[in-house]
Amino acid sequence: MQPPLILASTSAYRRELLARLRLPFEALPPGVAEGRVNGESAADRALRLAHAKAQAIASAHPDAMVIGSDQVAHAGERQLEKPGDAERCRAQLAFLSGGTARFYTACTVLGVAAGVRLAHVDTTTVLLRSLTNTEIERYVASEQPFDCAGGFKAEGAGIALFERIESQDPTALIGLPLIWLAQALRAAGYRVP
Repeated sequence: MQPPLILASTSAYRRELLARLRLPFEALPPGVAEGRVNGESAADRALRLAHAKAQAIASAHPDAMVIGSDQVAHAGERQLEKPGDAERCRAQLAFLSGGTARFYTACTVLGVAAGVRLAHVDTTTVLLRSLTNTEIERYVASEQPFDCAGGFKAEGAGIALFERIESQDPTALIGLPLIWLAQALRAAGYRVP
């Protein structure tokens, strides 16, 4: 009998991605503050938050296998947050226009009773084409990607903003590295697929 699987997340994107593996799971809000730590790299921040989310749920559900994930975007010297509104979204896209951003997507699998503690950080590099103000305005109005780091949805119309994506796992850019996660769950005894 496999331990119950819990996704420590409120993200609809992560729920949709995990559902692709066709394993029964429950999603619970981890209630973790996502603030920055001075001097922390984007990759380290993503990993710290992924672990904190998994740990928050695992402490209350020690017999479960808990998945925590977080993503931090970085461009130039800036970490990019979820824009939250149209104005900040347009500003992020203007900043990224013609440039490169790296997305660090961390994933942690914790099973307290099973003694499982696995972690991974996937790096996806995105090169955006040069965007006009009109293109940015039109895109933001149509897709409203206010809850996405970088201000776009690669799984939607945002794909038209790119020149190139470099990744080992295309699902990582959406928010959950399924190639690694499937391997981790198999190692923990789950039948995937």
